[in-house]
Amino acid sequence: MKPRSSLTVALLFSALVAGAAESQVISLWEKGAPGFESRKDLPEQAASYWVKNINNPSLTVFLPPKEKAGGAAVVICPGGGFRELVFGAEGVEPAKYFNNLGVAAFVLKYRLFRETNSVYTSANAREDGLRAMRLVRSRAAEWGVDTNRIGLVGYSAGGEVVSLTAFTENAGVTNASDAIDHASARPDFIVEIYPGPLGVPTVLPPNVPPAFLLCADDDRFHSVVTTDLLEKYRQAKVPAELHLYAKGGHGFNMGARSKLASIKGWPQRLADWLTDNSILDPAPSPAK
Repeated sequence: MKPRSSLTVALLFSALVAGAAESQVISLWEKGAPGFESRKDLPEQAASYWVKNINNPSLTVFLPPKEKAGGAAVVICPGGGFRELVFGAEGVEPAKYFNNLGVAAFVLKYRLFRETNSVYTSANAREDGLRAMRLVRSRAAEWGVDTNRIGLVGYSAGGEVVSLTAFTENAGVTNASDAIDHASARPDFIVEIYPGPLGVPTVLPPNVPPAFLLCADDDRFHSVVTTDLLEKYRQAKVPAELHLYAKGGHGFNMGARSKLASIKGWPQRLADWLTDNSILDPAPSPAK
């Protein structure tokens, strides 16, 4: 197979971004992120495969066809080292894959604390992860989502947003003035693809959600993080499944651009896990 030209890749990304532009985009906070409301209207930057300068964190909504929808949902956190977001390959592409499985998908644009001259910290990325989960759960009926089957998916730095959200205090804030914050931010399951270490505690709390973990062994830094996370899950006695491929490197996204058959096929392993854990089961019919 001939490698794709840079023009072809650029056109594919443009098509993905155009598709995302047609989707509903919802700000996590109507008036802007708390403490940073004045930055709400600062423009984002986008070029090639990335999006930067996220000052108004948001969710882009991708809903499956009604005839396929099963009630499950995921919030997807693209990677990019907290310097940028790989929005197409690790946001839009997985969203469309999940839609094909009947899963509603919400791609998160979170604030980037390692971007040049950033005013944010890792606490703001965690805040965005928590708010995204609460927003989806609070509006579940609107999108046909089962509030007990909402997962959190992350790639690389996006996996760290998953850890920051899933492994810390994430119960609903009952005395919050904003009704959205009353909802729980705890994911019912998590998916971490070649994650970094940020947000992983020394000992996992006992109520962590089941996990699907995936990495390549020749991605030396992230494979250590991933296998260490599996061991922490064992100690917590919570189910986790790890797929560790011999080759693949870092940042293989959904696998389609790789020359390796195992990497190309990794999304099917995720679909199998979702099936085995009854996450893709169709929603029960309404009572007559």
